[in-house]
Amino acid sequence: MKAVTLTGPGQVCITDIPEPKKQDGDLLLRVELVGLCGTDLNSYRGKNPLVTYPRVIGHEVAATVLEGTSSVPAGTRVVVSPYSNCGGCSACRSGRFNACQFNQTLGVQRDGAMTELLKVPEAKVYPSLLSLKELCLVEPLTVGMHAVSRARVTKQDVVAVYGCGGVGLGAIAGAAFRGAMTIAIDLDDEKLETAKAAGATHLIHSQRDAVHERLQEITGGFGPDVIIEAIGLPETFRGAVEEVAFTGRVVYIGYAKNPVTYETKLFVQKELDILGSRNALPHDFAEVMRLLETGTFPVDRAVSAVVPLQEAPAALARWSENPASITKIMVSL
Repeated sequence: MKAVTLTGPGQVCITDIPEPKKQDGDLLLRVELVGLCGTDLNSYRGKNPLVTYPRVIGHEVAATVLEGTSSVPAGTRVVVSPYSNCGGCSACRSGRFNACQFNQTLGVQRDGAMTELLKVPEAKVYPSLLSLKELCLVEPLTVGMHAVSRARVTKQDVVAVYGCGGVGLGAIAGAAFRGAMTIAIDLDDEKLETAKAAGATHLIHSQRDAVHERLQEITGGFGPDVIIEAIGLPETFRGAVEEVAFTGRVVYIGYAKNPVTYETKLFVQKELDILGSRNALPHDFAEVMRLLETGTFPVDRAVSAVVPLQEAPAALARWSENPASITKIMVSL
C-alpha cells in the first residue's frame, strides 16, 4: 500500500509499505484524511530531534473502521489519539499519559498514518458523527485545548494567545468555548481573522500594534490572567512572563529553538504559575468534539488546502518554502 515517507531531511516521497497485521484489541482503519502539522514540517526540515528516518509521517487522523468490535463496529468514523504510553513512568502513574516519558507519537518515533490502512488499539480511537474534515481537525485542536485545561481557564479569565497557527487556534477556540475573553496575537492578518472567527474577542497584530500597550488597554492595566505561548520564540517566551497579570498563569506549548534569558524576579514578584503543555488527554478530545458539534468553529477558514496523496510531497515542500502563508494542509487518501 502507498505511504508518504520522509527518507531524510528535505527528502519525501511516495513509497510502498506492507499492509498492517491486525492483532487482538486492534481496530483496522481505512485512513480518510491526515493533517500536516508543524511537527511534520520540522521533521521535513531536519529540525525535529525526536524523528528518525525513514519515517512515514502523519498523526492527525480521520478514519473509518474497516474491521472493528461490538463497541466500535465497521463503518464507524473515528479520530485517532496518536500517542502511546508505557503505563509505568511517573507521568503515567499520575494519570498524565499525555506526558509519558517513553511516549511514541505516530509519524515521529514510529511510523505514522499517512498511508491507506492503519491498525490502532481500540482505546486510542474516539467515534464521532462529525464530518471527516472536522474529525481531522480534532487532534491539532486538542493540543491547544490541553493548554487551556492546564491554565484552568474559566469565564472569569482574560486569555491572550501568542500565535494563531493550528495549535494556537485550538487554544483560542478552547478559551472562548469556556467563555473567557480571548485575545489573539499574530503578525498575519488572515490568521488573525480566522482567530476572530474561532472566538477571539480582540486581535493584536504584533508588527503594527504595540503589544504591551494594547494588552494594558484591554485589561485595564492589569495584564491577561492567562497567556498561552504557541509560537516557540525567545521573545514570546519572555513576553508571556512580562505581560501576564500578577498571580497569572503562563502556559508554554511551543519549543523555543534557542536558549531564553528571563528576568526571573517576575516569577516571584507576580507569584506566577508557569506550566508546560504537551499533547492531550481523553477529556481534551471530548471537549474539542463538543466544541465542533456546535458548528461555530470556522472549519473551512482553518484549512488552507486538501490535496490527494500523490501531491503530499509537493505540498509539504511548498509549505516549507512559505510557512506563514499556510494554516493547515490535509491529505486525502
